[in-house]
Amino acid sequence: MEKRTLGNSDVQITPILMGTWQAGKRMWVGIEDADSIKTIRAAFEAGITTIDTAEVYGQGHSEKIVAEALSDVRHQVVYATKVFANHLKYEQVIQACERSLTNLKTDYIDLYQIHWPSGAFNSEIVPIEETMSALNFLKEQGKIRAIGVSNFSSVQLAEAASYGRIDSLQPPYSLFWRQVEKDALPFCIEHNISILAYSPLAQGLLTGKFAIGHQFDPADNRAKNKLFQGENFERAQQALEKLRPIALLHNCSLAQLALAWLIAQPQTNAIAGARYPQQAQDNASAAQIQLSAAELAEIDAIGRIVSDRLDNNPIMWDF
Repeated sequence: MEKRTLGNSDVQITPILMGTWQAGKRMWVGIEDADSIKTIRAAFEAGITTIDTAEVYGQGHSEKIVAEALSDVRHQVVYATKVFANHLKYEQVIQACERSLTNLKTDYIDLYQIHWPSGAFNSEIVPIEETMSALNFLKEQGKIRAIGVSNFSSVQLAEAASYGRIDSLQPPYSLFWRQVEKDALPFCIEHNISILAYSPLAQGLLTGKFAIGHQFDPADNRAKNKLFQGENFERAQQALEKLRPIALLHNCSLAQLALAWLIAQPQTNAIAGARYPQQAQDNASAAQIQLSAAELAEIDAIGRIVSDRLDNNPIMWDF
């Protein structure tokens, strides 16, 4: 798979990344470690060499599963992990990074990201200058290669960037969820900051596998996802029907079409999760799909059936 440069760093990433929230098990149902390990390995073997995780995914469990799957090929992969909003004081960042290094069985992290802005989830407010100071120190030490942020607005992103180089933003971004286009994307384009889109398949909605009336287990985070509720869900079904002929034309799935559209957007790469090896392989194949300018515009318009009717709240869940 052709690589792309992460921001202005020397880190080379794949346009499709392997997302491993589900490997942490917490807030997901029916996840087995053996499946997660096989799936992460299958992603690597299919050409996805960039793996995204976080300390909060199962309180380090996801990071440990990533290490179990890939430690023998560490030099061939890029690890991206995150420090959570409750660990943003200087010493907490240093300690969190050390824990992640231990979990990942490595002596460096390629991309270390602030998972949520200070204050999120009722966390203590910590000045971004303090957090960035710790991240810059880790970078100088060689323990991290690049700094990124996740779930930041353009204002928060600009403030963080005033204290050090930010090479990536990780927002929720898909054909059905596009607030980043109105807010932070122009800043990212101007400053050459890579977008690492999470939930690029709208947590599975863009696969077309969830019909009207589908009920999630209450423990599944998607039970509270706004896109799976009421009129949003009905509009999504309408859009999916319009996307099916385009997918058929390219002999690909709806999911692959949605990923191909997303990685064709400016600065944008897609973090795609998978439970099973075949899903990871299918995600990797999306990088080979070539969409014409007319097709990209048509898909864009179809996506707006859903995205243009949403409010401006950038968070996908009603937790």
